[in-house]
Amino acid sequence: MSKIEINRIIELRGLIHLYNTQYYIHSNSVISDFEFDQLLKELEQLELKHPETNDPNSPTKRVGGDITKSFETVSHKYPMLSLSNSYSKDDIAEFDQRVKKIIDVPYSYVCELKYDGVAISITYKDGKLLKAITRGDGTQGEDVTNNVRTISSIPLVLSGDYPKNLEVRGEIMYSKLAFKELNQNRENEGLPLFSNPRNSASGTLKLQDSSIVAKRKLDCFLYSVFFDDGRINKVFEQYKYLGNFGFKTPSISKRYVETVKNVDGIMSFINYWEEKRNNLPFEIDGIVVKINETNIQKEIGNTSKSPRWAIAYKYKAIQVSTVLEEIVYQVGRTGAITPVANLKPVMISGTIVKRASVHNSDQIKKLDLRINDVVFVEKGGEIIPKITGVNFSERSPSSNAHSFINNCPECNSILVRDDDQAHHYCLNSNLCPPQIKGKLIHFIGRKQLNIDGIGQETIEQLYNEKLIENVADLYSLNKEDLLPIDRMAEKSVDNIINGIQASKSAPFHKVLFGLGIRYVGETVAKKLTSYFKDINHLRSSSFEELCNIDEVGEKIAESLVEYFSLDYNNKIIDELLDQGLQMKSDHSSNVVKSNILKNKKIVISGIFENVSREELKSIIETNGGKNVSTVTKATDILIAGDNMGPSKIEKAKEFNISIMKENDFLSLINYNEKSSDSNQYKQGQLF
Repeated sequence: MSKIEINRIIELRGLIHLYNTQYYIHSNSVISDFEFDQLLKELEQLELKHPETNDPNSPTKRVGGDITKSFETVSHKYPMLSLSNSYSKDDIAEFDQRVKKIIDVPYSYVCELKYDGVAISITYKDGKLLKAITRGDGTQGEDVTNNVRTISSIPLVLSGDYPKNLEVRGEIMYSKLAFKELNQNRENEGLPLFSNPRNSASGTLKLQDSSIVAKRKLDCFLYSVFFDDGRINKVFEQYKYLGNFGFKTPSISKRYVETVKNVDGIMSFINYWEEKRNNLPFEIDGIVVKINETNIQKEIGNTSKSPRWAIAYKYKAIQVSTVLEEIVYQVGRTGAITPVANLKPVMISGTIVKRASVHNSDQIKKLDLRINDVVFVEKGGEIIPKITGVNFSERSPSSNAHSFINNCPECNSILVRDDDQAHHYCLNSNLCPPQIKGKLIHFIGRKQLNIDGIGQETIEQLYNEKLIENVADLYSLNKEDLLPIDRMAEKSVDNIINGIQASKSAPFHKVLFGLGIRYVGETVAKKLTSYFKDINHLRSSSFEELCNIDEVGEKIAESLVEYFSLDYNNKIIDELLDQGLQMKSDHSSNVVKSNILKNKKIVISGIFENVSREELKSIIETNGGKNVSTVTKATDILIAGDNMGPSKIEKAKEFNISIMKENDFLSLINYNEKSSDSNQYKQGQLF
């Protein structure tokens, strides 16, 4: 009898997976809701009776129930790159011209809708869903597998001739109807409404209780599939494979995706959906344009952040009018003063808007903003909507021009604005509370020290209790300090202490980024820590030496020199060193394989035929050389590609620097393309 029941479990799972696919992917009701519910109930009862048959991809798992206390950070096998955005059709035409200059063979484009949701990467093994990871920073994301399993339009088990290992990518989002129903339910329960579908989808994926996720009716379009066997030659072929495997894909018949031959076809697609987009059952914020041929994608390559073979065109925002009730001022981590307009609440494209950015004093003067003005507001690519104008016909005759503040709203210090700066600044960086807290919050962030157990609210508490005033103070905290604080149970305190101790192993570039030095973002921090072997060499470097580092310009160099000139900052760095934080470079991720280019400073310029610029940079580093961005007397080699500007060539000749063509350079270091172990340019969609 037991064997018969186990076979029935297998049969029921197959049937329910099939009916799910027909209903959610193909909009085809094969059986009635009652019949479906009866099959699901039968399966649930049999699985309870036979726990040895437990399968995380059983249809019964769609209802959720698993609790995820923390979301593990997982590295992407292939980077999930972001797209370059444009709001101008001229930019699309320029993109097409750039492609034509590089490519002299026939090619086509694929145009897709740009879904306003959350990017996801899903891997399958032997046809079963294995892991789902958010985009994160493009290199690492969070494992949200339990929650993704509850989304009905994502198959738990694949159909068709699928490969043993498969990675697909797509966008998780709400339909307009599902989002409306979600907010209606929250209103009925007296809960605050979600402001927009994208943020709600992102937050829902991070919920600890997957049963709540299951009730929220998230949806997913899959638009990218990755094969290791190179079976795809064109992007458009992906949709055939994805559909055969049981995925929900953008509709070709509804023109959600199509191939075009040239820029005229792109413009036709853009114009069509600019007119029709409000009729879609889901939100989009633009159009994605990709080169269709994958071999050409590989030839064009990527930047560190985005593919060169694709671009996103974003539609201009819808404009509404409302009343400007107040202008308040915020102090940022760097001391920048940002005016923010408080508005009479208004709805824009499904989002409730209460605030808008005013950017700086110049913007206030340019728009002539006054309290109680009726203003025009739009929400484009920015997170915070912006004011674009004033309805002067409705202005009160008694209104007064708004005066920008002279003193910091938090510490009352005199504000300063240099001629070349857009913002006013509070220079009291070590005593101004929002700046102090901003630095602390930045330091603990996921891309910086990633300290588990501590968030913005905890930082506020610790600062208000006068337990911390700078980032080094975090490492002096103990249980006796923390236990008396409100809502600090012993387990929470243990998590905080353990998180702080664990952060001491964070690599040098994360610590440097965490210090919050002005203009030193994640990418620049990585460049600096790959150039300098430790913090002492970095903080003793000259302005000229810093300017010579790849992607470090004069503004960044000046900021670094100023930062390290202050005793207060050096004292904090010394305290962090004493606490055991990593302030030395670990070059194990880019192991030097030879010393052919030892200590050689090399500039790369132009477009290359056999390798991309990023591959060239990696080749230089693994052969002992250093990438620099500017040709100076200290430069040893200029690698000259096609279509490079004349200025670098002229400088190289002036300083008698060796100028090498791509093939000459690759021959010098005995480069063999087939031996390259880089995954960056293997066939497939990387975002």
